[in-house]
Amino acid sequence: MIGTIVNATLILAGSLIGSVVKKGIKSSHQEALFTAMGLAATGLGINAIVQNMPKSTYPVLFIVSLAAGSLIGNIIDLEGRFEKLTGRFSGGNLAEGLSTGILLFCIGTLSILGPIQSALYGDHTYLFTNATLDFVTSMVLASTYGIGMAWAAGVLLLWQGAIYLLAMVLGNFMTTSMMVELSTVGGFLIASSGLSILKIKDCKTMNMLPALVIPIIFCAIAG
Repeated sequence: MIGTIVNATLILAGSLIGSVVKKGIKSSHQEALFTAMGLAATGLGINAIVQNMPKSTYPVLFIVSLAAGSLIGNIIDLEGRFEKLTGRFSGGNLAEGLSTGILLFCIGTLSILGPIQSALYGDHTYLFTNATLDFVTSMVLASTYGIGMAWAAGVLLLWQGAIYLLAMVLGNFMTTSMMVELSTVGGFLIASSGLSILKIKDCKTMNMLPALVIPIIFCAIAG
């Protein structure tokens, strides 16, 4: 778990630094950072899609996952509930920032494969690399959305901790096929988050999060 703890700690540190720097940044500069993060998220999402979709064993699974996941999330109204929760701790658009941060931090090859490598082989290389990237990303996000981004560290700790424990208990539960399908769906969610930040289209990404569960369940049954 040392790699996951380091990863979460650096996100927390990055959020603290970014929130302090935010006080000295002009609104026009904050808007520039805001746009940069939107472009970065969109690019990362497209990159994940392009890299993983050709490797997919079930080519239409991402469509089913996105459709069913969005429907479930909309019925539950995850975004509305999340905004109410974050609204208790901070004003502004923290919910949007957190949803973007959580996707960027948690949905990616390094963040998923890292805990597995750590659990099965004691290799923390992927997690340390991911921690470095997340440190920089969290600083930029916190400079735009504020100290509330620190909550993403807790989410990452739970996410990677769960994967670590599953890998310890179930061994090869997280198969290559499952990771490909999960990363493909995650790529679409990250890209949709970027589009929302750029104000091109409000995709309500938070309501789409249940789509991430479907590839895991499907691949576990199919495998």
